[in-house]
Amino acid sequence: MSSTRTRLEDLASIAGVSIATVSRALNNSSAVNDETKRRVWKIAREHNYNFRPSMPALLSGAAATIAVVVPTLAGRQTEVSDPFFQELISGLSEAGRLAGCDVLISYLAPKNQDDLASIMTANRAEGVIFLGQSFLHERFNQLAETESRFIVWGAEIPGQKYCSIGSDNLRGGKRATSHLLNLGRRRIAFVGDTSNPEILQRYEGYISAHRRADIPLDADLTLQSSFDVESAEAAISSLMERGVTFDAVFGANDLIALATIRSLLRERVRVPDDVSVIGYDDLQLSAYGYPALSTISQDPARAGRILVAKLIASVDTGSMRSERLPTELIVRESCGLS
Repeated sequence: MSSTRTRLEDLASIAGVSIATVSRALNNSSAVNDETKRRVWKIAREHNYNFRPSMPALLSGAAATIAVVVPTLAGRQTEVSDPFFQELISGLSEAGRLAGCDVLISYLAPKNQDDLASIMTANRAEGVIFLGQSFLHERFNQLAETESRFIVWGAEIPGQKYCSIGSDNLRGGKRATSHLLNLGRRRIAFVGDTSNPEILQRYEGYISAHRRADIPLDADLTLQSSFDVESAEAAISSLMERGVTFDAVFGANDLIALATIRSLLRERVRVPDDVSVIGYDDLQLSAYGYPALSTISQDPARAGRILVAKLIASVDTGSMRSERLPTELIVRESCGLS
């Protein structure tokens, strides 16, 4: 059925209830029990029936479903197979299971406002979690004016109208850089994609740590790299080919840092003797490389619990508050243990 042809009578017939019950359910009337409401809402979405998008989702109960969506990143497809996203999705799935909700991974990758609106109106899930803001911050702000059934894993940005959960990137970036400075490193390269809001905040922490230590910044030491190994290795190779001196690298995530170590070792640069390397994420695999990677730890299991809990609680409160999760410095071999 198309949205122009579907009638209340059709929904009532499919749901096996009266037209009056369907009407009350779509208007979130207390005269209809929660189970019937969920069933009617699900049928309405499946048949593209136009009803109020701001209607509460009632994410309680085993029949509820949460969709996880990964936006594109600066025009590139963000990989769901990214190790950090895998750990975060694992945390979301476990949190959903404990809350009695199904967690589904969506194949959709929104690129603009229309894509976001389509996901929210056509999606059969009762709530949506977006993993990352990419370039969609302003579009999420627009979406928040008409829709409350979503939450974002990402940075908190001034003027933000939607709820986001993420680590304290500014403090994490400052701690990573300060640790390298405390080891006596003075030529620290930053490698990451600063068009990403989270990475930009880590970079701002990098800048803040230098200023606090009264160490001058060198623009040649800021390298743009996406989140894949090849891009990070190319950035480090370019740095060495240009003859830029450096004694440490802050990789904006663990993949970049691990790729940096591989690139340096291939050029017979000793890690950490010649160059210290630190990452950000504390992926499970980071502890098992050689040398083991120093990093800033995020807690994807806790993040998953908070994302799911806030989405569920929003049914009762009608709103969600953004939250920054604490970070922890994990010192391993790649920085030197002194």
